[in-house]
Amino acid sequence: MKILHLYHDLMNLYGDYANVSAMKRILEKSGERVELDRLSLGDNADFKNCDFIFIGSGTEKNQRVALKDFKKYGKALKDYIDSGKVILMTGNSFEMLGKTITDAHGQSFDGLGLLDFGVTEQNKTRLTADVIFDCDFLTQPVVGFVNKCSEITGADKTLFSVRMGLGNKDGDKREGVRLNNCFGTHVTGPVLIKNPHFLCYLAETILGRKPESDWMTYERAGYEVTLRELSGRLNAE
Repeated sequence: MKILHLYHDLMNLYGDYANVSAMKRILEKSGERVELDRLSLGDNADFKNCDFIFIGSGTEKNQRVALKDFKKYGKALKDYIDSGKVILMTGNSFEMLGKTITDAHGQSFDGLGLLDFGVTEQNKTRLTADVIFDCDFLTQPVVGFVNKCSEITGADKTLFSVRMGLGNKDGDKREGVRLNNCFGTHVTGPVLIKNPHFLCYLAETILGRKPESDWMTYERAGYEVTLRELSGRLNAE
């Protein structure tokens, strides 16, 4: 199986490279031989041969640089998503899928336009929060941390519902985006390390069968501690 870590050098905040390490490990534990490609600007990725693609979070400046290059993959990315293969985009990387990104100075940049949403940034303060999110394909909530300076409007294909923390915009109880098996969320931390059940879901989607997961004792224990602490804080409010 082949994993593609795209813009590994530009979009690499918050230790999100560990999402790739986690996926590689669970696929190997499930009996697969895994090849990992790390590609960036100027490279030519072949999405057709990929089983899992990951793009992490970057600074706003690096996001613009990645976006300019990412546009060359527009049709290939659409075909990949339409085929039902799995891609995970964390932090501000998934914002590139929308129609426009408007920065804090009012300058607008065209996105890939695969989803009908717009992004507006501000430079007054970072928006940060611990989060608990629910979704219809997992029996347990997702936990993590969000650190962003943007709001998203017009997203109708969202990923999570907000139990605690920040949604796509102020007052919005929805977070992230989902298109087939393309998952985009501002949750960093990294999300697949903090949420082994989410990792298992993505791995099962990739494999077409349940992955080997008995080895994730510490990961599950860490998740339970985080969920308990955040839930206690939420209940105290």
